[in-house]
Amino acid sequence: MSRLDKEELEILDAFEADEMQRAPDVKDRKARHQQYADAMFKKDARINIRLSSKDLRGLQKKALAEGIPYQTLVASILHKYVEGRLHEDR
Repeated sequence: MSRLDKEELEILDAFEADEMQRAPDVKDRKARHQQYADAMFKKDARINIRLSSKDLRGLQKKALAEGIPYQTLVASILHKYVEGRLHEDR
């Protein structure tokens, strides 16, 4: 098992001792968080870009190796860049 901090251990202990209680508004919370998730992952915009044929073939090859459509790979790369999680190896 992964290392847990003090708070996580307390939560785990309470869960295992059957001391956890369901939030009284669990259905409302679940619906609200489902809306958050839906909005977060909704793909409602399109872009058109021009690439060199060589770059497009490279993207398609990498996507094929990952077993995903190349458009999904491009969207993933752009998302990581926007989130600051895309780093160049040097």
